[in-house]
Amino acid sequence: VLQRSLESLWYHVAALVLLVSASEDFDWTKNQRTSFYYGTFPTGFSWGVGSSAYQTEGAWNIDGKGMSIWDAFAHKKGKILSNHTGDSSCEGYYKFKDDVGLMKDMKLNHYRFSISWPRILPNGLKSKHQRKGLKYYDDLINMLLENKITPIVTLYHWDLPQLLQERYGGWQNGSMINYFNDFANLCFEKFGHKVKYWITFNNPWSIAVEGYETGEHAPGLKLRGMGAYKAAHNIIKAHAKVWHTYDTQWRTKQKGLVGISLTADWGEPVDSSSQRDIEAADRYMQFSLGWFASPVFYGDYPQVMKEYIGRFLKSLQRNGHSSGLMEKSYVKGTCDFLGLGHFTTRYVTQKNQPSALGDSYYSDKDLAELVDPLWPDPGSEWLYSVPWGFRRMLNFIKTQYGNPMIYVTENGVSEKVMCTDLCDDWRIQYYRDYINEMLKAVKDGVNVKGYTAWSLLDNFEWDEGFSERFGLYYVDFSSKSKPRYPKASVQYYKRIISSNGFPNQREVESWKRKSRETCSSSNQLLAADPLIGHMELVTEIVVPTVCTLCILLSAVFLMFLLRRRF
Repeated sequence: VLQRSLESLWYHVAALVLLVSASEDFDWTKNQRTSFYYGTFPTGFSWGVGSSAYQTEGAWNIDGKGMSIWDAFAHKKGKILSNHTGDSSCEGYYKFKDDVGLMKDMKLNHYRFSISWPRILPNGLKSKHQRKGLKYYDDLINMLLENKITPIVTLYHWDLPQLLQERYGGWQNGSMINYFNDFANLCFEKFGHKVKYWITFNNPWSIAVEGYETGEHAPGLKLRGMGAYKAAHNIIKAHAKVWHTYDTQWRTKQKGLVGISLTADWGEPVDSSSQRDIEAADRYMQFSLGWFASPVFYGDYPQVMKEYIGRFLKSLQRNGHSSGLMEKSYVKGTCDFLGLGHFTTRYVTQKNQPSALGDSYYSDKDLAELVDPLWPDPGSEWLYSVPWGFRRMLNFIKTQYGNPMIYVTENGVSEKVMCTDLCDDWRIQYYRDYINEMLKAVKDGVNVKGYTAWSLLDNFEWDEGFSERFGLYYVDFSSKSKPRYPKASVQYYKRIISSNGFPNQREVESWKRKSRETCSSSNQLLAADPLIGHMELVTEIVVPTVCTLCILLSAVFLMFLLRRRF
């Protein structure tokens, strides 16, 4: 017993030393913005694309699928731009074979997708599962493996079964921990002999803040003050429970890995010589990335969050928890790899007039965010292209969390308008520059094992509906068949994959020109799409109507002849 106690003490002391030294190692004053680097990634580096169930599958009420919180949210008028819904979206449920064919053509190494909880457990509970839902994912996984594409499966990409929200309050309720564990355990049982990479949650920051504080996302609640923290607390414990379930019941047999995918912007001090700005930038990172990374790596919330959110900790203590996170040792170390979603950067500074703490998550951070007007903003209004921030982010993770194994799970850029030009130069430039900064980070010693472009297809972009397009492939949502058209960025990304990076200047400089050559023919096909849509109308509506009329007229004529005869 004494030996175990000493080992435990040494383990915690070592972790504390690592945490303190990690915080000191990151140099906020040293921002290397170097020129383009020609070189390649290590052998075995994995290239992929991503998607999620609600954004692409459609078939929202097909084959026994239950309603999710996003089904319910999108069906409420005024919640989504132009009142779009994901009811049909890309029709990925029916077209997955075509989409795997696109991936095969790109010579991808992996595909990151999510399993819809209510598609296999309609009411969220393990009492009854849908065979057709299980078969759909089994068929998808089998086809990926047949084409030598590794499946990376996300268990929760925001589509909570609606019944669990209505009956228990969703992630505000600790009962979700066990329900989510039951769902995850079923997935391990059914698919774990084929799937070796599991992600518990995608971007829990967004689930907590946008789902339970601002109400921008499903379930659309505005529980200011405590809502976001309470949801995050339950999500972290749910992640830990699923990790332990896999570790104790499945790891020996299935030999897979379980991680979590965290999405965060980089926060750069406005003035890197100002200690106040450095502290504000660090606080920015701890309130986004650190909120979830610190518990899974070190067992507790970041110290700065505990200092700034006293009321939340007092609430926990009133409920019998003595520290920031219940069962620190249970949560600590529950991350075989870190998934990272990253899109953009902000400058951060200390507020001149700090707001009163305690009102909301945003006022708790007590800082100001700025953007440089010179930064390109090719896509969403929040997404500026700042490639050097990606390298900074990756190096920050290396020093903060002991250089964990990282898979970039989301990175990409959208169109600013409803653009039908498939020669997407801005996306080519974005991928070129961001992937190159990732290559520099690998050369810095950051342990990045794979990269996932977001996304394979244009899809339902949450509260923005179909107004923002992140896809490498353009999807015509006005057509019932939802045809896919390759953008120039498909060819550019294919060349990065085949070269495993950027081999030399002469070759790389030719890629953009060659990629643009392919998009003119795709543009011609897309231009003909209204005619295709017209033909679909003729085929699906006019022709059946005419046939029906012909049958009716024939019947009337036959009756007339019979009456004359008799």
